[in-house]
This record gives sequence, structure tokens and C-alpha cells, in this order.
Amino acid sequence: MKKVIASPLAPKAVGPYSQAIEHDSKTLYISGQLPIDGATGKMAEGIEAQTRRSLDNLGHILSEAGYGFGDIAKTTVLLAHISDFAAMNAVYAEYFPGDKPARICFEVAALPMGALVEIDAVAVK
Repeated sequence: MKKVIASPLAPKAVGPYSQAIEHDSKTLYISGQLPIDGATGKMAEGIEAQTRRSLDNLGHILSEAGYGFGDIAKTTVLLAHISDFAAMNAVYAEYFPGDKPARICFEVAALPMGALVEIDAVAVK
């Protein structure tokens, strides 16, 4: 059984997709989160602030579904510039102080709305 998850604190989807889908009440698939403030619709400036906002958006969706950062099994991090890798990593590490999820990170040609980072996740209970 699948269930659509939507947090009013995270930005609305910028396309025809859901913020997240929960499968059988034990696996949560969270769509890529851009660094957009859900309340204002504005994007933060700089890679550190954008990474923090993208992860905060993931957190809002996790919370809405009854999960936490400790439930994340895998993330994908898309960067507009691989040269931002170290700065992104420093912020990312703050959100995962214990066991770290599996992850892939790579540079892409462009991200929606000119974002510097986009992060998705899979969480498991």
C-alpha cells in the first residue's frame, strides 16, 4: 500500500510529483528537495545555506510521516558545482552525527530554479 506524504512546511512540488511516498508504512521515498523556504518561496544564498534548507525540507517531510534523520538509509546529493563538495559535506555531517546513510553525490549540468544543491532520501523504519 502506498501513501502520499506532504508537509505544509516544505515547499510544494515544482512539477508533477509528490513530496514523498510511503510504502507499506515502513519505507519513505522523499523526492529531491530544493533549498526553497516553504513559507516564503525564496531560495537561500550560498551552498551552506542551501544545503541546510534542503536538509530542513527533508526533515519537515520526515516528521510529517513519523520518521527522523536516523531512519534515512540512502540519500542522493546533486550539486551544481562539485567544487562545493567540502562545504556541502560540512553542513550535511551536522544532520547525521551517528551512523551515516549510504550516499551518492555528483555534479549536474543544472538544477531547477538555479539551485546549487538538491537532496533526496529513502528512509526505512
